[in-house]
Amino acid sequence: MFTGIIKEVGEIVESAPYGGGRKLTVRAAFSSELVPDESVAINGACQTVVANDASTFQVVAIEETLRKTNFGDLQAGMPVNLERAMHANARLDGHFVQGHVDATGTVRSVEQEETNWLIQIEFPESFSPYLIPVGSVTLDGISLTVARLEDNRLTVAIIPHTWEHTNISTWKPGTKVNLEFDMIGKYVVRWLDVHGGENVRGSLFGVQG
Repeated sequence: MFTGIIKEVGEIVESAPYGGGRKLTVRAAFSSELVPDESVAINGACQTVVANDASTFQVVAIEETLRKTNFGDLQAGMPVNLERAMHANARLDGHFVQGHVDATGTVRSVEQEETNWLIQIEFPESFSPYLIPVGSVTLDGISLTVARLEDNRLTVAIIPHTWEHTNISTWKPGTKVNLEFDMIGKYVVRWLDVHGGENVRGSLFGVQG
């Protein structure tokens, strides 16, 4: 379990073929503290550490991970958002994040204002029921608030601290980002699908059955 609060921006040292997947070597300041089998979120995707040394750690991204994330685009030298698994007695500064990426979205625009940046993300329309205005969403592992929601596009407002301490400053139109929708919202929608039927779900989300 994670919180969506990025602890460090690491660097991809190598992305090498590994069967049908990829073996990623990541440089991170906390590498020496890790142990094999520990979980680390890389750009919001929970991965298992398979090896580490004083400055780097390795994970194996399998085919399913490559299908659902932007890991296939990662190359040596690229920055990645990193978060270690949360402690049970820690403050939940972001929101409940599983590290289970639902889909990828595409950056459509980056607009700088006086004190923030507005970033619009296009996502698969089938995931629209999992979002609400000023609700939580995870983008590349970052816990963010949906500032605006329009059809299959969401906009987030990025404060300077987040801009400077994550990989968001490298995003530009066309960048693919990992999306994880709010866990509680997903369970609610699933329960309605199974038990409430389209009429109940439609009354909540304005969808005609």
